[in-house]
Amino acid sequence: MLYPLIRQFFFAQDAERAHGIGLCGMSFMKSAGLLGVLAKPAPACPVEVMGIQFPNPVGLAAGLDKNGEHIDALAGLGFGFLEIGTVTPRPQAGNPKPRLFRIPEAQAIINRMGFNNAGVDALIANVRAAKFPKEGGILGINIGKNATTPMEHATEDYLICLEKVYPYASYVAVNISSPNTKNLRELQKDEALDELLSRLKAQQITLADRHGKYVPLALKIAPDLDDLQIKAIADALRRHRFDGVIATNTTLARDGVEHLPNGQETGGLSGAPVFAKSTAVLGKLAHALAGEIPIIGVGGILKGADAAAKIEAGASLVQVYSGFIYRGPELIGEMGTAAAAALRARASR
Repeated sequence: MLYPLIRQFFFAQDAERAHGIGLCGMSFMKSAGLLGVLAKPAPACPVEVMGIQFPNPVGLAAGLDKNGEHIDALAGLGFGFLEIGTVTPRPQAGNPKPRLFRIPEAQAIINRMGFNNAGVDALIANVRAAKFPKEGGILGINIGKNATTPMEHATEDYLICLEKVYPYASYVAVNISSPNTKNLRELQKDEALDELLSRLKAQQITLADRHGKYVPLALKIAPDLDDLQIKAIADALRRHRFDGVIATNTTLARDGVEHLPNGQETGGLSGAPVFAKSTAVLGKLAHALAGEIPIIGVGGILKGADAAAKIEAGASLVQVYSGFIYRGPELIGEMGTAAAAALRARASR
């Protein structure tokens, strides 16, 4: 019952300011030994995905902790894994403010942050200072391109980030699906996607040899894809032997929020309104991949049944972001219980 009171305070603040205060507050509670007041961890449910043993299938999606400044506090809430970023080679301020908008009537958020982050070197320093990875915690690092990098040189940005984060990541997520960096989603198209995946895969093999460990690569895709695009992406993932895919990022659609305050703000829509679209893409992708490549399901999870639906559609793991803002830490345990039951049911079929 504590979180609804906390949320009332935060929702009275500017959304981006509240985001920063909330993360700092969690880190303070962690250092003071008070995080258990909020935390309701997901139950143990070991699941192996991408060659990694996850203690439970519930993860935090990228975007909440862009610079990896609050890893240990977030880990203390009971997630099975964390994904930090999106990080770019060079620091960048992102898009002009305001750029983060709540739509409480629809349990939704619109953001046009634009990969605001302190750069890959700052993120690595924060990861090295955190206890969670040293203690075996599973940490995904989400990588992107700088806004000022021309699209014809986008691959170089991803390769720079991959090389730098490789020693510190449990897996690396390749974000080509944010709607808030101009033309970024063009990388999801055939020739551009082939070049990007080919060069990332070659770099991964080189780095695995150099560091003596294999770090999986997962591609994060948009929900705004038609059936032919989904099949083309599935074929490319198979062809380049990618290790996983994250479905999905935010949507450009405004179904369900058109007439609500903030509903027409530009940017990516997340939260409850994206659930059906995201889960439909996930299901089609799962069918196209036929179990060859695992899927992490994310998009619109606000309750345990939503997490179970992602598993039933073909996901092996689930992630949350907007639902965590609206529901708080209790959602982690609820998702974990439902996802574990769905995974057991699938295994028994």
